[in-house]
Amino acid sequence: MEEKKMALIATKGTLDWAYPPFILASTAAALGYQVQIFFTFYGLQLLRKDLSLLKVSPLGNPGMPMKMPFGPKWFKGISWNIPNAVQSLVPGYESLATTLMKQTIANNGVATIPELRDLCIEADVKLIGCQMTVDLFGFEHSDFIDGIEYGGAATFFEFAGESDICLFI
Repeated sequence: MEEKKMALIATKGTLDWAYPPFILASTAAALGYQVQIFFTFYGLQLLRKDLSLLKVSPLGNPGMPMKMPFGPKWFKGISWNIPNAVQSLVPGYESLATTLMKQTIANNGVATIPELRDLCIEADVKLIGCQMTVDLFGFEHSDFIDGIEYGGAATFFEFAGESDICLFI
C-alpha cells in the first residue's frame, strides 16, 4: 500500500493561527502520512527561532470572544465580547489578549507552539520556508530554525499535487 500524503500551506503567523498547521501535521505524521508544510508570507513567522514574539490578534476576529483563565467559576464562564473599537483604542490590548491566551493554553495542558513544532520535526514533517517571502521581507536564513528547507511554490507543487490531503491555512 502506498503511503498517504498531506500537504499544508501555512500563511498566518499569529499565536492562534500557529496551532492548525502543527496540530494537523503532527497528527497526520503519527497516523503514518508523509507530511510537508509550506510556510509563506506571515506563516514564515512560525519557523523563526524565537516564537515568544507570536501574538494573538483579536481585532476584527468575531470568533475571538475569550473566557478568562482565572477567577471564580462564574467569572471564568463569561464570554467577553470586546467591541473592536475598544480593542483598537486601548493600548496594550493585543498583549493582554496574548497573555490571556497563553494562560488558557497552560491551564488546559495544551502543548505550546515550540513543543508542537518540535514534535513535527521529530516526526519527519518536512518544513519548507518560502524563499521568495524570505527575500521579500528581508529575512536571513539565520533568523530561522535549523533543518528547514527553502524553496518556491514550484518546490512544493510536486508534493502537493500528489497529496491525498492538501490544506491552505
